[in-house]
This record gives sequence, C-alpha cells and structure tokens, in this order.
Amino acid sequence: MPLTIRAIIFDMDGVLLDSEPLHFEATRDLLAEHGVSYAPAHDENFFGCTDRDVFTALKARYRLAPGERALAEAWIARVVSLLPARAVPLAGVPEVLVRLRERGLRLALASSSAPAIIDTTLMALGLGNDFEVRVSGHEVAKGKPSPDIFLEAARRLGLGVGGCVVIEDSMNGLRAALAAGMRCVVVPCPSTAHQDFTGAAGRIGTLEELPGWINSLDD
Repeated sequence: MPLTIRAIIFDMDGVLLDSEPLHFEATRDLLAEHGVSYAPAHDENFFGCTDRDVFTALKARYRLAPGERALAEAWIARVVSLLPARAVPLAGVPEVLVRLRERGLRLALASSSAPAIIDTTLMALGLGNDFEVRVSGHEVAKGKPSPDIFLEAARRLGLGVGGCVVIEDSMNGLRAALAAGMRCVVVPCPSTAHQDFTGAAGRIGTLEELPGWINSLDD
C-alpha cells in the first residue's frame, strides 16, 4: 500500500470529544421511561454503531413498544439538547487539525452519529469549518463495522483508499477502516481502551501524537 497520505478521515465521538458518557446518559434516561434499567456494560459492542442499529437491537431485546426509528429520534433529540453544555474537546483539538491542514493534508469526518448530532458537536467544539467532507452513518447503507462510511468519505474527497488514513477510537471503527482497505490509527477513549485493536497501523494516546506518527512514515 502506498505510504503517501493525502487525507485524514476522523471519527468524531471518542476522537474529538469523549461523548460516550453523554450518550450513555441519554440511552439510560430514554430506556428508563420504558421501564428498563440500563447499565454501561450491557452494550460494549455498540461503540461506533449507528443509532438505528443500536435501537433496532434494544427494541428487540427489551420488547419496547415504540419503533426503532421513534426511539432513535427521541435519543438524538436528547443528545442534541445535552451537547452545547457538555461538549469538551479532547487533547489536541483543534490544534492538531490546524497543523495537519498546514502541511497540506485534507480533512474529512466520518461519524456514525446523525447529521444533527454531528452539526451540533462541531459547532459546540468550534470546528464548524474544519472538515472538507462530512459523512454521517445515516447517509450510507450499512454502519460500522461495514466499510461504507469510509468508502463514501474517500469518494467525496476524490481519493483512492491508499491515500487515506482513518483515526478511530473503537474496534468497530477499526474493522470498518480495514474493510475499506485503509490504514487506521487508533486513539482509544476511556470507554474503549480495553478493546482489541489488532490490525491498527498505529496506536496513540492522544491526537497530539498524530503528527509525530505521520512524520515517522518518512523516517
């Protein structure tokens, strides 16, 4: 695979901000309204998945009366309402994004989250204009770990998969990147640090280490 990197495709949740606690809170409170007691350990495999996939599974498991679409929309509304006051950028945001653009790299965002959550998050973080391309999991046929979202990001960038590097925090995101034929650097968040990241091209502690990883390819 060519080593030349032309674009960096970022996941959002867990990479730009640690949103998993907020997402859990929204899920817990929504399910409580339907008589379900929900704990974080119930669904580790949901990290990186779309809300439609999550609530299809939850509806079936708990035999919930509302449809998965109604549940997902209610959850999205909760998350959007919480984000403005709770969105805190992780280390390296936005400084690393600036440094990557300065060296001529193109930036894309490929998030399983709904467009409303993506837009609200980026505005709350002050990143409304930082990504040339944005792709939501709602815009592709299959969510992670299928490769659709990363292939669509590359298509919109007009690049081959060999010129793209994906930044992910979850096993499902890594699997999606590898299935797309892209190199993936993982930067686990606290909720995913224990997952299996076999196959990753690199593992970093924070985004602050990403420029150094890119530089190492030239050594």
